[in-house]
Amino acid sequence: MASDDERLPAEARARVKIDAQLTAAGWAVQDGKALNLFAADGVAVREHVMAPDHGRVDYLLYVDRRVVGVVEAKPEGTTLSGVEWQSAMYATGLPEAHRKRAVVVQGRLPFVFEASGSETHFTNGYDPDPRARKVFNFPKPATLARLMRDADADPKCPTWRAKVQVLRELDEAPLRPAQITAIKGTELSLAQQRFDRSLIQMATGAGKTYTAVTLAYRLLKYGGFSKILFLVDRNNLADQTLAEFQNYTTPDDGRRFSEVYNVDKLTGAGMLASSNVVISTIQRVFKVLNGNDVPGTDDPQLDDWTPESAIAVSYSPGMPPETFDLVIVDEAHRSIYGVWRGVLDYFDAHVVGLTATPGKQTFAFFRQNLVSSYTYQESVADQVNVDFDIYRIKTKVTDEGATLPAGVYVPKVDKRTRVQRIEQIDEDFDYTASQLDRAVTNPNQIRLVLETFRDRLFTEIFPGRSAVPKTLIFAKDDAHAEQIVTLVRQVFGKGNEFAAKITYAANDPKGQLQAFRTSAKLRIAVTVDMIATGTDVKPLECVFFLRDVKTAQYFEQMKGRGARTIAPADFQAVTPDPAAKQKTRFVIVDAVGVTEHDFVEPPLNRQRSVSLEQLLKKTANLTITEDEVATLASRLSALELQLTPDERAELDKVAGVPLKQIVRGLVDAVDADQQAAALHDVGDDADPAQVIEELIEAAIEPLAGNPDLRARIMELRRTHDQIIDEYNADELIDAYGVVDPERARSLVEDWFEYLTTHRSEITAIQIMDEAKTRRVPFEAIKELADRIARPPHNWTPDLIWAAYEQIDGGHVRHRDKSRLTDVVSLVRYTLGADPELIPFADVAAERYAGWLLAQEQAGTLFTDTQRWWLDRMVDVISNSAGITADDLGQAPFDEKGGIDGALRDLGDGAGDLLEQLNEELTA
Repeated sequence: MASDDERLPAEARARVKIDAQLTAAGWAVQDGKALNLFAADGVAVREHVMAPDHGRVDYLLYVDRRVVGVVEAKPEGTTLSGVEWQSAMYATGLPEAHRKRAVVVQGRLPFVFEASGSETHFTNGYDPDPRARKVFNFPKPATLARLMRDADADPKCPTWRAKVQVLRELDEAPLRPAQITAIKGTELSLAQQRFDRSLIQMATGAGKTYTAVTLAYRLLKYGGFSKILFLVDRNNLADQTLAEFQNYTTPDDGRRFSEVYNVDKLTGAGMLASSNVVISTIQRVFKVLNGNDVPGTDDPQLDDWTPESAIAVSYSPGMPPETFDLVIVDEAHRSIYGVWRGVLDYFDAHVVGLTATPGKQTFAFFRQNLVSSYTYQESVADQVNVDFDIYRIKTKVTDEGATLPAGVYVPKVDKRTRVQRIEQIDEDFDYTASQLDRAVTNPNQIRLVLETFRDRLFTEIFPGRSAVPKTLIFAKDDAHAEQIVTLVRQVFGKGNEFAAKITYAANDPKGQLQAFRTSAKLRIAVTVDMIATGTDVKPLECVFFLRDVKTAQYFEQMKGRGARTIAPADFQAVTPDPAAKQKTRFVIVDAVGVTEHDFVEPPLNRQRSVSLEQLLKKTANLTITEDEVATLASRLSALELQLTPDERAELDKVAGVPLKQIVRGLVDAVDADQQAAALHDVGDDADPAQVIEELIEAAIEPLAGNPDLRARIMELRRTHDQIIDEYNADELIDAYGVVDPERARSLVEDWFEYLTTHRSEITAIQIMDEAKTRRVPFEAIKELADRIARPPHNWTPDLIWAAYEQIDGGHVRHRDKSRLTDVVSLVRYTLGADPELIPFADVAAERYAGWLLAQEQAGTLFTDTQRWWLDRMVDVISNSAGITADDLGQAPFDEKGGIDGALRDLGDGAGDLLEQLNEELTA
């Protein structure tokens, strides 16, 4: 039997639903005869007659007793965009008597709605170029009142859609280039309003959260946004995100983010009024929408819950659709755009997605609006992440399963109680690889995999190392993780502190996770999902898969746990291994075949057997392959992580451009998207192989055309790499004292040959040749000293000086103190510019004494105060081969006032005196 509503005409049925929707949002719905504007803050009056020729509006909206908008009602199924002309007519047709109590924007009421009961469109007249958008329900009267207050406060930019068009210039100093691109791309998308969603693709570990926090601060501070929802994949990541917001230093006044805006984890609708940023999982948001509070603690049953079909969302007065202006979805993939999509569609907010690996469904949800893209390979080239290697372990049971014959007694474990009992199998039991560690577990299989890992760890996986690197093992479930932890401790012969299970079911998982980050004792952690996404453990060097993964998105997240770079000092503090100086890579240990899926992209380091020297030679003769170019990029990126700032500056100088830029060019040349773009640009007639070859040749040109750069790279590589030969035994040939004239002569000859061979490329020699002076920039001296200290020479000024003392003692003055400036004396003596080898400081002291005597004879006497300045200027020249005015601002001069003190004590001629000393002492 049909209900009363079903008997009504279509438009009347729609109005019943609209009445209910307005009422739910806090509007008092009234007939004109029963008008009472004091009944509520918001009143919707049915069937109100407008000005002549403007008809009768279905609903006239009052907020705080002022007319602010209209609602045009249509039967369910009506295409609402087709009736916008009608609602616009009502918005401009207010009777004259009502105008004095109306809010009008450019001659019309600001808030215009079209509704059918199943669909609602809303146009905000305060927006620039106002246009209708679909909303889940009517806004609350208080929301429209706030919009009007905002418009009164800033008439030029009354809404966030206006404010984002004139945002303050971005402070780029604390940001990486990829973060700058992402923020600017998102802000441009917001300003253009061509899409209501924006997708940021950024490699895991590249700083997505920091990017989002920076964006959130700018939109709250300058963009007119009032509330932001930040969705995370797991509740433990909410704590990490909360900390990132709290620790963020604002660029304008240096305060913490949380000192300016309130940041909270979602616990219920009641806390929303005081929060500017709310952090939650989508499951918790759904629960609050249904009128429930949520716990502040981890609840895997809640946060891991994925419904079997798409959820349906109902209107929530406690969390209305207009609650948030922006929704940020961290790790924008998996089921969030499928069964959970209704939650995102509920909010009248711009949605920003952050992901490392977007799938087709993700791109579809964001309407293909990719505002920035930053791949894993690009992040390796930029030293944001480290590259990885793959180590595969295969066992027969892992690949094929096994059979338990009938009659065998086997242990059986109750998964709920963990109680074990022994039972006899009545018939043969066959199990497949997919059933392993689910229906049946085989401790021997786990043990064999772990023993193989242990035995190959220091010879093949991390050659030369002696301590187990930080390792994260992914298990199938909590029971599997429990078994792995037990066997890890047994296989390595270690105690509880060596390995731990970090899952939601474990005791104090957050404390264990923090220990894994900071403790040198905890070397191996076993998890299921808790550390699979988003959680930072920067010292991690080994990601170990004892479970398969079926999606590219989840694999990339799990892989990304090992990708983070870390400062050498921090790395060494938690890595008790003298051979571990710097994290330059991580290793994926694959015991289940996860890396054999088609969705797994290979590392950049694809040709592990080819040395860096061979790669550079192939670059020079233009025979390098595409895979070898990728490998070269990986090797150079790893090398740059090991360089000191001075070494990096030296390489950049020789290259003419930053080495990082060259590496990025190599990565771009082998990137499939870049290659596709190049092919698109040249058209269909071009030979694809030729196009790619040209890309590669252009990328390697900075190396192929610069022999000095290739040579310098190899020098630095030998400096930082040390091969450990445990294979060859040694035998004694001779033993003698360190003073050996023949060895000294050989060293001096090699030194002379080195100087003459490299004379044209050593800056210090060029300067001495051209200026005929000892005054050489300290940087040039240090550059030469650094170069000779590298393999294969391993020379120091002390070693060369001692050799000259042995074979040419009559012309060599002994050094009482080692100074780097003695390199100048060594070069000049070796090349015949000086008849004697005298320490640089001695020459300076003798010439200073002669200069003082000449000044005295000329009638110039210096006070004790002036001599203090002059003596210390001489000390600087002795140690640096020169002095500049800037040096006077450093110690020890700063204790007497720096440059101002020199002018005070030496007078206006201080600059002339400084230059005289430079000329006299270094001539």
